[in-house]
Amino acid sequence: MAASKKSDKRSGDLREACIQEALAIVGKHGIQSLSLREVARRLGVSHQAPYKHFRSRDHILAEIVSRAYTAFAEHLEARPRSSDAHTDLEAMGRAYIEYALTHPLQYELMFGNAMPDPAQHPDMMKNARHAFALLQAGIRRLHRASARADAAERSDHDALFVWSVLHGACGIMHSQSLQSLGLPADLVESMMSAALERVSHALQAQLD
Repeated sequence: MAASKKSDKRSGDLREACIQEALAIVGKHGIQSLSLREVARRLGVSHQAPYKHFRSRDHILAEIVSRAYTAFAEHLEARPRSSDAHTDLEAMGRAYIEYALTHPLQYELMFGNAMPDPAQHPDMMKNARHAFALLQAGIRRLHRASARADAAERSDHDALFVWSVLHGACGIMHSQSLQSLGLPADLVESMMSAALERVSHALQAQLD
């Protein structure tokens, strides 16, 4: 059976097999353990075989990070839509939190680790910018309904504010520090909803 599996890796889509194995290595052992040689060893192929598809370890890392951004953006875009800008932005916030908590490895790849050099991996950065652009668009839609003269100029700062709050909240949920405080379970469970509510109030105050 093992020999058959190795044969399949050699004869099948080696590029895709390398990507999946790289993701498995990072998920189990961390980015520091990722190398093309280790990918090849685990697949049972020549240590040079992955280099036919990836120039370096950073290139395969960039691919799995890029895929995480793509999946993240697709999740945000699949949120329930609303004609009301506030409701729609809240739905995007909930989708952000849901992705972060249900896909911790991908979330960590996007926001918790040192990326490969962005200048060397434009496709990765294109996908990263697309995900942030969805939040920017939601904020700008909210601001278009405002009578404030400087509303449009504040859009990008507000997008960064929303991202900072959600990222901080998700980071706390991923860590062990929240559990160490001994807070009531219902308080912890309501933390994300409370964060979204306060973000909504802060944005509304900017527009009034």
